[in-house]
Amino acid sequence: MTTKPSGLRADARRNRERILEAAVRAFSEKGPDVAIDTIAKTAGVGSATLYRHFPTREALVEAAYRNELARVCDSAAKLLADHAPDRAIRLWMDNFIDYLAAKQGMADALRAAVASGADPFAETLDKLGTAIGTLLRAGADTGVLRTDIDPLDVGFSLAGVALITSAPDQRERAGRLLDLLLDGLRYGAGGPAPCP
Repeated sequence: MTTKPSGLRADARRNRERILEAAVRAFSEKGPDVAIDTIAKTAGVGSATLYRHFPTREALVEAAYRNELARVCDSAAKLLADHAPDRAIRLWMDNFIDYLAAKQGMADALRAAVASGADPFAETLDKLGTAIGTLLRAGADTGVLRTDIDPLDVGFSLAGVALITSAPDQRERAGRLLDLLLDGLRYGAGGPAPCP
């Protein structure tokens, strides 16, 4: 699920979503100076439609980033509905690594937006803490995950994994590190004991 401004008709919401998806790809692949008309064309809308939703480049960058953040955070509830808590958190970790890759690709565009006075990161830690906390509580309630874990510690650990495995050829290593992190979340909840 992604952010949906209230009051928009269904077709306007679809246009907005297509614009945001095209913006993430464009800023990630072509940098912060990609032509707005190119993003509109990729999204299958006219430039006027894009500007109606996002009057400035900075507004588009900020909305694209926040949309990706909402997408990854909102996936926690769906994963818990479909999987056991430990499996849900492991799948969510993969989603988070993908989100960080998109954010990394948009880094220049985000820096430009921040330099212009935008604050796309204002709610990031709260939203991530809530999503991770939901997953951890579900795992603790079923006895498969520890009960003494700070959600933001997990978030920062995931950011560290993403940082050292950011190259596409490191995705397998990232998966192994995420498995190790999950094992650490299980210790004390019937999971494996640490090595002496």
